[in-house]
Amino acid sequence: MKNNTLCLIVGLSLGVGASAALARDVTLRVADSLPVGHYIAENLLKPFVEDVEESTSGAVGIEYFPAQQLGKAKDMLSLTQTGVADIGYIGASYLADKLPLSSVAQLPGTFDSSCEGTMAYWELAKPGGVLDEMEYAPEGLRALMVLALPPYQLFSAKELTGIESISGQKIRTSGGSQALAMTKLGGVPVQMSAPEAREALSRGTVDAIVFPYGSIFPYDLAPHLKTATQGLNLGSFVTAYMISQSKYDSLSPDVQQALTEAGERATRHACAVIDDLVEGDKQKISDAGVRFVTLPDADVTEIRNSLESVGVEWAAELDARGKPGTVVMKAFLNELN
Repeated sequence: MKNNTLCLIVGLSLGVGASAALARDVTLRVADSLPVGHYIAENLLKPFVEDVEESTSGAVGIEYFPAQQLGKAKDMLSLTQTGVADIGYIGASYLADKLPLSSVAQLPGTFDSSCEGTMAYWELAKPGGVLDEMEYAPEGLRALMVLALPPYQLFSAKELTGIESISGQKIRTSGGSQALAMTKLGGVPVQMSAPEAREALSRGTVDAIVFPYGSIFPYDLAPHLKTATQGLNLGSFVTAYMISQSKYDSLSPDVQQALTEAGERATRHACAVIDDLVEGDKQKISDAGVRFVTLPDADVTEIRNSLESVGVEWAAELDARGKPGTVVMKAFLNELN
């Protein structure tokens, strides 16, 4: 009863009105690992829910289970495949064993804004795209909407003064190419999901985190941080809300169209809003006592040079495993140009 009440409250906050809930013909369960009110949910999922509600005149309702209520970030793929959730939040880095190609949009230095990365990633991830055909369809999944976050920075509980100050720091990454990038900078990567970062910092399990500006406050990380970089491009994080193909196929053509069109619009909306939030988020972090550091020009050049090979190495490692890493990387870079 407690969980049902919470889901109803959260569902209402995402724009699903009570009258619509009473009139619905189809109810879809959406699950993610994000804290309630997280900017990804507010700017990607909420517009999607409201759009579907409006376009179906309330016939489709959404029950939202945030904050790992149905399972942890790494569980979202199986939860979606098995129907525990109809639509699940799929973070590529958390599922590198199942979706290794999807982290192509997390390579450092490839794009400078959320919309630039998001729209290139969307061309690969949407039905008919190379990621859909090579990775999602074989897993029985269909992407409804995607998001690539703005370039990540390094936030540390220690003083950051230059590239030498990164060496030896235990750095939280989401895995994959982020881990490779931090290794090249002398850091010791520790893979974990975003919800685990606060406890890891507070306990000293990690010294630093690779994160976007917008995620510092939702996970209450500022009190545990001292300094942060600015102006670097340490990669990104890509996510998608996906539905199982079997669930999608069970829906009427009208509902399928509503979901597909709402997902496209939500994708474009979310990246634009998040790009607009970057400077304000950075100022809030500074106001909370985190000092932003501009690294020496020579160090910035060294960092960029060190990270240039990450994409090639990432692709080559996948190629060696029989996965088309180079093909997918070239496809992504072509979409960015």
